[in-house]
Amino acid sequence: MTANVPDKVAIVTGAGTGIGRAVALALLGGGYCVVLAGRRADVLNAVAAQVAVPERVLVVPTDVSQEASVVALFDAALERFGRVDVLFNNAGTGAPAVPLEDLSLAQWQSVIDVNLTGMFLCLRQAFRVMKAQLPCGGRIINNGSISATAPRPNSIAYTATKHAVTGLTKTAALDGRKYDIAVGQIDIGNAATDMTQRMATGVLQANGETAAEPLMDVSIVGESVLYMANLPLAANVLHHTVMATKMPFVGRG
Repeated sequence: MTANVPDKVAIVTGAGTGIGRAVALALLGGGYCVVLAGRRADVLNAVAAQVAVPERVLVVPTDVSQEASVVALFDAALERFGRVDVLFNNAGTGAPAVPLEDLSLAQWQSVIDVNLTGMFLCLRQAFRVMKAQLPCGGRIINNGSISATAPRPNSIAYTATKHAVTGLTKTAALDGRKYDIAVGQIDIGNAATDMTQRMATGVLQANGETAAEPLMDVSIVGESVLYMANLPLAANVLHHTVMATKMPFVGRG
């Protein structure tokens, strides 16, 4: 970084694995300073170890479901880099794929706590920081998932939260206008990560059959988020879907 032209600063939640890791590396490759947030310090440190310029990366172990932890995350970003230009609001979790009537309240609540409350807490803190910094403004990109549009069988908790993310995105996009905060959503379908490898061998379909599904390289998601992040604040991608072309989503599936 230089004193006159500071690099842009991004926070990525759920940055240690999968989509978060791919996005963090894409942003770092695109010249951003990146704050890596997640519950597990070991996987965050493994991502940071891949960075050629250590000064561009900061590891902050974070539980997004806890208000104090989210505040501490943004405080650490400000202390190290002075501002926050981009938040990739990505941390998420799921529940066991069991029939709706067998899902426990504790399983339901754990998904709500991370996927909805956690996303709100990060969104709110980003607003507080971005409206106060000079120049004010920034960009927030929420990870909605294909499940923000269409459910899989036995996924009521995950799907409900991802539908709710769309409401968060639209409302925040409206409320952010006066602060030059652009808020958009990326819905991702079948990116190849440890979590989605089971799809290559077979997952339950809506018709009751089990079938393998195509996957796409997760780096494509990183490229998509980098594109959204690099737009001038006068423009916004409100809703972006990137998916494996042949996955069962469009049409009768």
